[in-house]
Amino acid sequence: MRMTMLKENLELVEKRIAEACARAGRAREDVTLIAVSKTKPASVLREAYDLGVRDFGENYVQELSDKMETLPKDIRWHMIGHLQRNKVRFIAGKTELIHAVDSYRLAEEINIQAKKRRTTVPILIEVNIAGEASKFGISAEDTILLAEEIAGLENVRIKGLMLIAPYVSDPEENRVHFQKMKQLSVDIADKNIDNVSMEILSMGMTGDYTVAIEEGATMVRVGTGIFGERNYNRRKA
Repeated sequence: MRMTMLKENLELVEKRIAEACARAGRAREDVTLIAVSKTKPASVLREAYDLGVRDFGENYVQELSDKMETLPKDIRWHMIGHLQRNKVRFIAGKTELIHAVDSYRLAEEINIQAKKRRTTVPILIEVNIAGEASKFGISAEDTILLAEEIAGLENVRIKGLMLIAPYVSDPEENRVHFQKMKQLSVDIADKNIDNVSMEILSMGMTGDYTVAIEEGATMVRVGTGIFGERNYNRRKA
């Protein structure tokens, strides 16, 4: 029964992504679906894997590390939650992408750990485009300066921007924020900063990912829409 529900949910999400891409005149291949799997057991991730999912997003370092050990090695892991500097050493060089970098000090620690492992770590800068006091992320006004500062770190590569939009009942309310993020990414790209590209725009979640795609998202992070409601009792410290 669970596998059937998961399959149906994935098919519905895929259908909506394809429709949003069509409305925006974009190819489906332009958008990566990240299955947000925090609090879900490895067995459920394995079922999603068997249905073709390869990109998974986790919010907690310990949970990501545990799942990484037991699940197939061709999974692309995305660290999408707030990352503490003292946890960087556990995931540096192991993830496909670190989405939520919002300070030079965090980027600097990622660079230190990447150098130790003789690797280069791709990151996104998290932008608090709506200026919400409860959210992490740098202000839109300071994003370009931060990108220029991080660009000087040898073992870190900025690949784009990430947004956690406000929680709203009508996804149309977030369209303006997605538009601002897209414009910000264009403005940064126009500066041609070394070690900085704006190929990735990670924005849009279960409630608003279709609107985000219409406004230029290249990665959407969908959890509840795929796996159902989260069980936080499962999360490890």
